[in-house]
Amino acid sequence: MKYLITVIVLLYSWGLRAQEQFVIQSKYLQKRDTVLVFKPKTYNNDTKYPLVYLLHGYSQNYRQWSHTVDLQQMADQYGFIVVTPDGYTSFYLNSPLENEMQYDDFFFKELRPTIHQAYNIDRNNVFISGLSMGGYGALRLFVLHEDYFNTAGCSSGALKIDYNIFQNVSQHFWKNNRLVDDTKTLLGGTENNYINWNAYSILEIISKRSNFKRNFIFDCGTEDILYPASMELKQLVDSTGIPATFISRPGDHNTAYWNSAIAYHFVYFKQHIK
Repeated sequence: MKYLITVIVLLYSWGLRAQEQFVIQSKYLQKRDTVLVFKPKTYNNDTKYPLVYLLHGYSQNYRQWSHTVDLQQMADQYGFIVVTPDGYTSFYLNSPLENEMQYDDFFFKELRPTIHQAYNIDRNNVFISGLSMGGYGALRLFVLHEDYFNTAGCSSGALKIDYNIFQNVSQHFWKNNRLVDDTKTLLGGTENNYINWNAYSILEIISKRSNFKRNFIFDCGTEDILYPASMELKQLVDSTGIPATFISRPGDHNTAYWNSAIAYHFVYFKQHIK
């Protein structure tokens, strides 16, 4: 593949075990995309393995998950290949404005074939999860490309793409409007018109797909600024008969919460192995 920089670097972190790194020169993104891959210690070329994509949050990068939880231990414990790509501030979607921010295309036309060619993947058992912006991205990719995924997870998801919510979140965490400004660059909008953002909300996407009845898991801490959106999603899946699992428990929008929350997703994925 011309878009793949043929560099696989062995790094060492948790427990001094090897993780593999890919750098993809993408036709769809403005920057090279760095991807970490964690294989089970029992990995061999004669066995096919379930695959889990983990998507990071806004203002973070491909290392966020490996700094949040011991991904090598998770790969060993559950027997999954774990992949953490860089999502920048893309919300993991194709921007209607920025030709070099077409993340949906990058994911399926470049990242997916790279991973499937490099590793023995069980194609019946591909999972995806993420936190915050990555939780949004995981559910969006799952709902719109459900044939590829077994099921999905979302932790502390930014489920509503909404100007007022994003302004509150941006002021809460950074004391400025950086999240709003980045979303304007991604999706457009004027000072008095951000109505097009709502079409990208998970609630809107699911509501418009009446035939979508797939199971997935999502969670949010009760002290999280994004908790109300998760409660709205809970009401939506209950009212439409979507067999989703929702976990509500004490916690905030932080690493301590995600460190424990992701274990529920891996257990859920293991239970849904085909």
